[in-house]
Amino acid sequence: MNRISWLAVPDDTTAPEGVQKLHAKARANLGFVPNVFRAQALNPDTFLAWWTDFNTLVNREGHLSTTDRELLAVVVSGLNRCVYCAVSHGAALREYSGDATFADTVAVNWRHAPLSPQQAALCAYAEKLTLTPAHMAEGDLHDLRAAGLNDHAILEATQVIGMFNMTNRVSSALGFIPNEEYHRRGR
Repeated sequence: MNRISWLAVPDDTTAPEGVQKLHAKARANLGFVPNVFRAQALNPDTFLAWWTDFNTLVNREGHLSTTDRELLAVVVSGLNRCVYCAVSHGAALREYSGDATFADTVAVNWRHAPLSPQQAALCAYAEKLTLTPAHMAEGDLHDLRAAGLNDHAILEATQVIGMFNMTNRVSSALGFIPNEEYHRRGR
């Protein structure tokens, strides 16, 4: 296997049972084990804790659509220039939106994508929270509310944006390489 992280990557056979179960589930659902799983398995307890939080925020029914959560992931990851997350969540946005052109446009410059007013408000909020978090103010919620988002959806969006900012930093700091399979998904 090619190098997927700047740190050591544990062998699948020596990973703890919880990590092996997650790898098996990923193989069944995706057809491969995401490299972010393999790389973070070096510290299995913190990896599984991260996965629980990530999965709860990103992969469940919530107050935002799955497409909108992936939209936020791609915007944040693009702003942070996180190769792993931009590629992997770009693939997810292609699949969930059913529109590769839309997803690719969002990945380069969300302002050029055909967004609904609600999606545009979410992207603008994600951009400000990602690039200038110290400048956030109560007024930043106005555009989200005006676009039809309630407090539950605003909290969820903020948590998703925060999760991707943290995950981007871990992935970029440790040189995580996206799986080749992501480049073909949703095309």
